[in-house]
Amino acid sequence: MAVVELVKPRIMMMALLTAAGGLVLAPGAPTGSSMFWLMLGTGLIVGAANTLNMYLERETDCKMVRTQTRPLPEARLHPRIALIVGIALTIVALPVMAMGSNFLTAVLGVVAFVSYVGIYTPLKPRTHLATWVGAVPGAMPALMGYTAASGRIDVAGLSVFGLLFIWQIPHFHAIGYYRMHEYAAAGLKTLANVRGIGAVRFEIAAYIIVQVAASFAIVATGVAGGIYTAAAVIGGIAVLAQALPGALSRDAADPLWARRLFLLSIIYLPVMFIALVLGGRA
Repeated sequence: MAVVELVKPRIMMMALLTAAGGLVLAPGAPTGSSMFWLMLGTGLIVGAANTLNMYLERETDCKMVRTQTRPLPEARLHPRIALIVGIALTIVALPVMAMGSNFLTAVLGVVAFVSYVGIYTPLKPRTHLATWVGAVPGAMPALMGYTAASGRIDVAGLSVFGLLFIWQIPHFHAIGYYRMHEYAAAGLKTLANVRGIGAVRFEIAAYIIVQVAASFAIVATGVAGGIYTAAAVIGGIAVLAQALPGALSRDAADPLWARRLFLLSIIYLPVMFIALVLGGRA
């Protein structure tokens, strides 16, 4: 069980869902083979990145309530095992992606892996701008799904990537706000700790608006079906109704507002990508 926890199963499931959404949107009907290799390669590369992230942040994780129960902080697993597992998953993932999907998808997987483990992770204690760097690998599975089927990057594929990329900014600002003292104690930089609550409220409101616009950009490309369009309308109204009044209110300094918004964002994204998968192309 401890080894399984290294790959962060919930994050992996989200990555697989967004990859499937990208695959369904790509031109042509996805085959069972393309779906299998995409899911396997994505799962391996995401699992490798998450495992090595846990290894590198094992001391930091000891200082935060939300991460103290992970296998390494609780000493349920020796760090050397995590390192070996992470390296092994990486070695297996790259050829699987290259042979099972295509070269472009494999390159995107490498970019996601390197940016998450080699750039985002070491940047977190240095600058709050690490959030933007981390949004790249977080959004990459959707584009990988698209290129696995299409073999190319185009406007439709970038629109799916864009929604997932932008979604992560207010999502992380929200958790960085209501857990700001934990992040500060762990030595990690967040917008709330560096620029203050006012900046967080403004950026959350601004990027929620951009997020909703990005969700409709997928519709504008002509690739999303009616189920997704309905989800975009309902989901957009829900997040705007939660984000804007709170962000503009003088009472929004209450971190409970940020926590509610964070929890809503966790519901919003899976719903959008399930709608993509179920609705298929327009």
